[in-house]
Amino acid sequence: MKKIAIITDSNSGITQREAVELGIKVIPMPFMIGGKEYFEDVNLSQEEFYTLLEGDDDISTSQPSPENILGLWDETLKEYDEILYIPMSSGLSGSCATAMMLAEDYEGKVFVVNNQRISVTLRRSVNDAISLMNQGLDAAAIKKVLEDTKMDSSIYIMVPTLTYLKKGGRLTPAVAAIGSLLKIKPVLQIQGDKLDSFAKVRTINQAKSVMINAIKSDLQNRFEGASPETFELYVAHSNNPDEAEDFRKEIEAELTGYKITCVDPLSLSVSCHIGPGSLAVACAVIK
Repeated sequence: MKKIAIITDSNSGITQREAVELGIKVIPMPFMIGGKEYFEDVNLSQEEFYTLLEGDDDISTSQPSPENILGLWDETLKEYDEILYIPMSSGLSGSCATAMMLAEDYEGKVFVVNNQRISVTLRRSVNDAISLMNQGLDAAAIKKVLEDTKMDSSIYIMVPTLTYLKKGGRLTPAVAAIGSLLKIKPVLQIQGDKLDSFAKVRTINQAKSVMINAIKSDLQNRFEGASPETFELYVAHSNNPDEAEDFRKEIEAELTGYKITCVDPLSLSVSCHIGPGSLAVACAVIK
């Protein structure tokens, strides 16, 4: 049986410490802050990031350099027969397309999975890959399963302020000004490769209600009454763990029988564009 290495990036929310425990590798996402390069969970912690985000320094995200990716792949293939690389969604970053191009030179030894997930749903994909590998599937077969089922997940995110969407160029200044004046708190949706507006509300409680109802609808309709045994729910947040824990309790009270698998910080690449104070609920089918 071939020895397979599973690699993802830090957009999965998997820390370097957790990667060691899982037996996988995590490529840290790079940031430029005040003209200096940082790497998530290497020389940039969650606490340091939010301190810098609330300051005056410009913060921009980037994709891992080809040199870093190739260096990791070459080193890994000294010990493993195949690499299964699961990067963040191709619809949210060019890093997946870059990796697919680079993999062409590896003669079938590197398999890049384009299953269009991020954050807690990307973590689920990694866990699925580990499970499928332990069942004896090779990298090509695991890649097919993950890509065939890429739409079996949803994320809904409440953004408490339009400031960071404006700063990142996601909103025009005029739209951001009107939205701030009306105290609009958008709820965004990620399904597959798209980040779309899902609803516009005025309060955090309204946003939480919208997200819970959206998850209920997904369970009943998109996933045809998926059971707690075959389905996972997650809560994620950007620098507001106490509110996220309260949100977890509200979701579990509304969805009898379902338990929140984890309450995780959003990856810094996501948080960079939405700022602190966001809440998210996500779901995914277990493979």
